[in-house]
Formats: sequence, C-alpha cells, structure tokens
Amino acid sequence: MALFAALGLAAIAIVGVGAGLALRRTTTREALRTARQVTRITALSAVEPDLSDALVDDAPAALARLDRAVRTRVLRSPVVRVKLWTLGGRIVYSDATALIGRRFSLSEDELHAARTGQVAADVSDASRPENTFERGLGKLLEVYLPVRTPNGRRLLYEEYLRYSAVAGSSRRQWLALLPGFGGALLVLALATVPLAWALARRLKRREAEREALLVRLVESSDRERRRLAHSLHTGPVQAVAGLAWRLDAAARQAGPPLAGTLAEGASDARETLREMRSLLVALHPPNLRRVGLEAALSDSAAPLRSDGVDVDLDVAADIGADAQALVYRVADEALRNAHQHARAHRVEVRLRDGDRRVRLSVRDDGAGFTADDLAARRSEGHRGLALLEDLAADAGGRLTIDSAPGQGTLVELDAPSR
Repeated sequence: MALFAALGLAAIAIVGVGAGLALRRTTTREALRTARQVTRITALSAVEPDLSDALVDDAPAALARLDRAVRTRVLRSPVVRVKLWTLGGRIVYSDATALIGRRFSLSEDELHAARTGQVAADVSDASRPENTFERGLGKLLEVYLPVRTPNGRRLLYEEYLRYSAVAGSSRRQWLALLPGFGGALLVLALATVPLAWALARRLKRREAEREALLVRLVESSDRERRRLAHSLHTGPVQAVAGLAWRLDAAARQAGPPLAGTLAEGASDARETLREMRSLLVALHPPNLRRVGLEAALSDSAAPLRSDGVDVDLDVAADIGADAQALVYRVADEALRNAHQHARAHRVEVRLRDGDRRVRLSVRDDGAGFTADDLAARRSEGHRGLALLEDLAADAGGRLTIDSAPGQGTLVELDAPSR
C-alpha cells in the first residue's frame, strides 16, 4: 500500500510540475499577446492620429506635435522608449532625440511586420547600434507594427517595454490559476491514499482467501492420501503378509522340490510386502513427530538395504516439523532414485543444522546423469525432483542437484530449520 501510495503521489508530483511549467508558458504567451494588443491600440489610437507627412521631412512642428502626444499618452510604465522608422531604416522620431535622423539597418522580422501589417514582439538586442540608449534600462521587449501617415505612407512604429512588467503579468496570471490547479492536485493526492488502502485491504483479503483455499486443498489431498494408505494397509498389505507367512509355513512342511518353490514364493511375497510398505510411506509419510525422522528414513532405506546397497544415515538434528517434512520428502525421493535409476552401491545421507538453517545432502555412487537426461525424464512425466525444487523454494530454501555420468549424484537441500 505504501509503495502504491508513494508511486501515486510521485506521479501526481510529476504531472503537477509538468502542468505547472506548461501553465507558466501559456501565461507568458498570453502576457506577450496582451502586450502586442496594447501596443497596437496605442499605435493606432494615440500615435497614428498625430502623424503627418511633414514628419517624414523633419518638419519641427510635426515633430513637436508627435512628441507631445507620445510623452502624454504613451511614455508611461511599462513603455520606456518609442521609435518611428521609415522602411528605409531612418528614425524619423524618438523620445531619445539624439536618434532622430539617424539610419540603421532594419531586421528581417521588422521589415516583414511592416510589409504584412502584423504586430511582432521580440526581446531587445542591446548590442545592436540603434539600441545604444536602451542599454542601461535592463531587459526590454520590442513590439513593432506598421502605421500610416494621412497620405498613406507606411512607417514602422516601435515600442520598448520593460520585460519585467510582462513577466510580472505572466506571474500574476499564473498565481491566479495556481490555487485552483493546486487544489485539484491536492484533492487527487488525498484521494490516492484511501484508494491505496482499499486496494491493499482487498488484496490482503484475496490473499487470505487464496491461502485458505490452498490449505483446504492440501488438507483434502492429505485426507485422501491417508484414506488410500489406510485401505492399502488394511487390505492388500495384510493379505500379502498373510500369504508370505502361509507360504513360509508350507515350505517348512513340504518336501523337495516343492519346498524350494514355496520358499521362493514366500521370499517374493516378502519382497512385494516391502515394496508395498515403501509405497505406503511415499503415499502417506509416517507421523514424523511420533516415530522421528531417522526411523522414517530407515523405512525408506529398507528396500535399498535388502538389495545390498550400503545406506549410511546420519540425520540427527533438532529441526521443526515443517523442515522435517521437507527433509523427509527430499531424502526419500533421492533414495528412491538411487535405488531405481542409479544402480548405486552406496548412499550417504547427512543432515546438519545451524544458524536457523537445515542442510541435507544425499550422495550416491551410481551411474549419474546429464542435464539432458534429467530433462528427458521430466518430459516423460518423472517430475519428482522438479516438484521438490518448488517445495523447497516455497519454504524459502533451495534444492540443487549435481550429477555427471559415472560420477554419481549429489542432492543438496538448504532451507529454514523452523
């Protein structure tokens, strides 16, 4: 839940920063658009009515009339400078009188605005020679557009505005929008936490239901395996045990050659009985708490010993019931594989515990196998070791298998001891 909430808040923060920057750019563009509109209104309503064609010819009266209009109607914050150009680059008027009559090269943007009638704006370049008198005024914004004299002669009107005023207007707009935008983000952030809490509770509920279902499934499977084991024990196992006893008794009473045949039948019956008891142990392991791990594994090793395999068990360790069950299953599977597939002559089973970990090793001197052999066996349906690997992983442990042709097999389990 904490991770979900943290990721949600981080996403909201990223969206907020991105949207804030976009909002700031939008308000800046809006402030520039407002500056262009104000300059256009000023040029057309406060300057153009006082223009005359004599102004282009430097007539003093025309200059004085325009100068009065500019100083009374235009030169107020944020406007700090006014220039009026011919399209040839001569300044016919400026409130900085030293510029009147001087010629400079108009930029392509200025000429384009004069020809198309557009209102253009750009940050003033203080390094240009016509901007000598503006260099001490800080960062300025140039806004220019064409105006006409009474006879239709086109001139370029240019205003210089303090950029801080434009930026301040943008900032005021941004701050005006910020409470609503920030409030929406805050509400979204606050809604994320209870949503995360609800999702976490729902997930926890589903996990509890899943665990309960798994427990019921395991218990049901265990009950069924116990029922089958009981049926096998009370039925076929008892019948084969009785058959072995009767054949053995009949062999002692009969004469040759029937006695030998009966004795051989009794031996086969006893071998079948051992196999059936091993099947009983695999189908439903004994109560490890009651009989102990060593006794249970001795039963698993009995078929190997009866075939002459030397089985060395050293499994004395104080471990929990879950660890005992996992150790038993791994050792039992390894012993059965050594007996049925490896043709081993000796098997060593070692169990050690310490640092809250249990370590089991089952080593045989059998034929061994390759990784391809193991994959082929699993493809044929022999998935005992694969299932044990999953069981070990679920318990927080690890099962490893090391084998090579002619070098035997080593099965090792490392798992929690409780």
